[in-house]
Amino acid sequence: MKDAVINNSLLHLYRRAGFGSIPEKDISIKKAVSRLFQESETFAPIKIVRSESEKTEMSDVMIPVSAVDMRKDRMRKNREEIRDLNATWMSKMAQGENVLREQMSLFWHGHFACRSADSAAVESYLNTIRKNALGNFGTLLLEVSKEPAMLQFLNNQQNRKNKPNENFAREVMELFTLGRGNYTEMDVKEGARAFTGWGFDGKGEFQFRENLHDNKTKKFLGKEGDFRGEDIIKILLEQKQTARFVTGKIYRSFVSEVPDNQRINALAEGFYKSNYDISQLMRTIFSADWYYENVSKAMLIKSPVELVVGIQRTLGGAEFADKEHVLYIQKVLGQVLFYPPNVAGWPGGRNWIDSSSLLFRMQLPYLMAGVATPKVKAKESGDVNDQTVKKKGENAKIKVDWSKWASRFGKISDEKLLPFLSAELLAVQPKPSVMTLISDKNKDIPDRTERIRRLTLSIMSLPEYQIS
Repeated sequence: MKDAVINNSLLHLYRRAGFGSIPEKDISIKKAVSRLFQESETFAPIKIVRSESEKTEMSDVMIPVSAVDMRKDRMRKNREEIRDLNATWMSKMAQGENVLREQMSLFWHGHFACRSADSAAVESYLNTIRKNALGNFGTLLLEVSKEPAMLQFLNNQQNRKNKPNENFAREVMELFTLGRGNYTEMDVKEGARAFTGWGFDGKGEFQFRENLHDNKTKKFLGKEGDFRGEDIIKILLEQKQTARFVTGKIYRSFVSEVPDNQRINALAEGFYKSNYDISQLMRTIFSADWYYENVSKAMLIKSPVELVVGIQRTLGGAEFADKEHVLYIQKVLGQVLFYPPNVAGWPGGRNWIDSSSLLFRMQLPYLMAGVATPKVKAKESGDVNDQTVKKKGENAKIKVDWSKWASRFGKISDEKLLPFLSAELLAVQPKPSVMTLISDKNKDIPDRTERIRRLTLSIMSLPEYQIS
């Protein structure tokens, strides 16, 4: 590592597109953007969930059990597997090479918010958003819409001719494509008729039940025909408003919470002309000069997952000693993967912060380093496993190789350590008085590795570390 701070623009890129990773060396933005996309070209599905036959084989089938007990056992296994999926995906985010794919997958998880009690359905949904995270938005939209988890969550399993359920059609327009106010109630009703028959079978696979489909003429967004669900999605993608809505949401998540309509419209026009190429849109954003201008005025508050994963990635992909630890942190901070609060997902932004969560966020680096215990309790969720999660979470320690971390700064003089670390770890620098306090508190520590560890944790515990 050079005896100089890595380029601020490069650090900004990795804070937003790489969960706060710190690049090993100072390279050009062009090369860094290319590297992020190259490293995320491959996709490997997460495979955690056992098949129903495997679950049966693992059960003690010789012991007679009631139907109620069997149902309870299946629900317990589903919960355990969803928690395993949570921990495994968090590990992929924190340690995997394809960091941009996982960063975008987290964004799409909020955009296509979904909950399901069926672990197989959750796994399938997760792999669909991860596979298509940097691909074509139209393909992603269609495949997610056909996921059993989504069809169940938005009640389309009950959508049938003569008794249409409008929930799925409404949310596809309001949350996934056009945004509120860009369609009529008649579009909702006609769209719902087109989605009749969309559902899933007993094996958890998409199924078009033609006998439940309304095959009469529909009028949708100015078009008329015997539309099916695929036709509705195609018509939605033909609307430039879909490109504007999705682009605006990406802008608020990766650029600034304060929208710049001129930029968003230009980006949306390119997105539309590219036939919804997600990678091309993100490359355009990350390569734009304006993306690296006035960064301090375009601050984004880290989501709980981004905060936790960022600490792990910064400290060399540090692992949690127990999967329950990360669940505990998610529960306290209000973002449990696969459990969005509602169909609109997590509101994000300043909604992530309140008095208790900010306190815990600032304690978190010390908690994860194993040098503090939490003073904030996880909220009750009704899950019978909560007490176990809380108990284990109170020692939510990650495995950090502090010697390796300290070796990164071998050429940095003791006098320059604090400003160097602060420049690399923080998007916005704290007041000089704060830096003086940190320096005075740690100046008499003779062991360099220990001093670097304490300086690192002190900086990560500042309010400024909560933003990217």
